[in-house]
Amino acid sequence: MEVVTKIPPTKMFKAFVIDGDSLIPKIVPQAIKNVEVVEGDGGPGRSQFDYVKHKIKTASSPDGGSICRSISKYYTVGDFEIKEEQIKAGKDKASGMFKAIEAYLLANPDAN
Repeated sequence: MEVVTKIPPTKMFKAFVIDGDSLIPKIVPQAIKNVEVVEGDGGPGRSQFDYVKHKIKTASSPDGGSICRSISKYYTVGDFEIKEEQIKAGKDKASGMFKAIEAYLLANPDAN
């Protein structure tokens, strides 16, 4: 996924990645309910994902803003397959969070 924003790369990366755990619930409270680390032996109640890796890169754009690239890799349990509509829904939600953070930073230039 790629999102172009008017926010400089350092500020956008800090807001989305470094301060994301406190900033995102404040800006888009419906996006994240809670974060919980679950450990177990794979027995009943285990989700369909073994783990998920996210990689986010920000680069300068010609207008002084930034280009944010996000790659998510999902490692599933067994033969579970992720459907294309689930991938699109995830991209749409992530893009919405980027845009919400951009709007917040534009409205609050001294924030972050």
